[in-house]
Amino acid sequence: MKILLTGATGYIGKSLLPALLDQGHEVVCCVRDTGRFDISKYSSSRISVIEVDFLDRDSLEKIPEGVDAAYYLVHSMSASKGDFSDLERQSAENFKERIEKTKVRQVIYLSGIANEENLSKHLKSRMQVEKILSAGNYGLTTLRAGIIIGSGSASFEIIRDLVEKLPVMIAPKWLKTRTQPIAIKNVIEYLRGVLMKAETYNRSFDIGGPDILTYKEMLLIYAKVRNLKRIIISVPVMTPRLSSYWLYFITSTSYKLAVNLVNSLKTEVVARNNDIHRLLPSELISYEEAVSLAFDKLEQQEVVSDRTDAVSCDKLDKDIGAG
Repeated sequence: MKILLTGATGYIGKSLLPALLDQGHEVVCCVRDTGRFDISKYSSSRISVIEVDFLDRDSLEKIPEGVDAAYYLVHSMSASKGDFSDLERQSAENFKERIEKTKVRQVIYLSGIANEENLSKHLKSRMQVEKILSAGNYGLTTLRAGIIIGSGSASFEIIRDLVEKLPVMIAPKWLKTRTQPIAIKNVIEYLRGVLMKAETYNRSFDIGGPDILTYKEMLLIYAKVRNLKRIIISVPVMTPRLSSYWLYFITSTSYKLAVNLVNSLKTEVVARNNDIHRLLPSELISYEEAVSLAFDKLEQQEVVSDRTDAVSCDKLDKDIGAG
């Protein structure tokens, strides 16, 4: 099967690519800059790379017509120029317009869990992209995730920075917000499992791990795994601007991304029950185990980085599907 993989230099794309190759698929990797993609790391002859900018319609003509399915892993939440929601809308529209001219039968989109009435700008943008993609002449399968835990993911690295650097945290009240993290291994299993599965066409599914935790609990569990004693004190009043600076100065995230993260972390992100567990039975990994697995990878130096962002098809910049 011939698969188009957008976001091939991003964290999710890099994690998904080996799984697709292992299944015997031919994979066309969509990247904004071929110089950032080291094809020599892959021994398979079933991999090719094309340079595409989803904000440039002409460049999308490089997408081959003979693809059977496509993964849309394009986000731009920390874009330094322009409004990220406008950029995401334009990218999705350009992608849909081009992919409809191919033989593609299925598009798989990784989005964020959006079950609250008051959604953040980030989640509204993700839902807008889903609406655009759903109007295509192919089957759209949407997987909606919360925080994705794995070595190198933006979410994991922020948690890691906070806990490793701060023995005592004076933290914003959004640390009490509930979320449902999911291990990267389970995300890849779902992304791979829905491929060409007709029962998933034109449907969306929430995916989450077995634990529903507050952000504070996530930080403390991380500390437990690392054998670190940490004290976290939540303050009732901390403006969004102060919260953004708090993340920016303590973690390795950019200020632009910190602002969007703070606006997102106020929204509860808990998966609704759906058919995904019936269609794709999976052994879900606990948050604590996911953190341990992430450190196993770090020790083995098998880290897939997700530190930078690009507005086109070379990165899923924020694995916090939570808005």
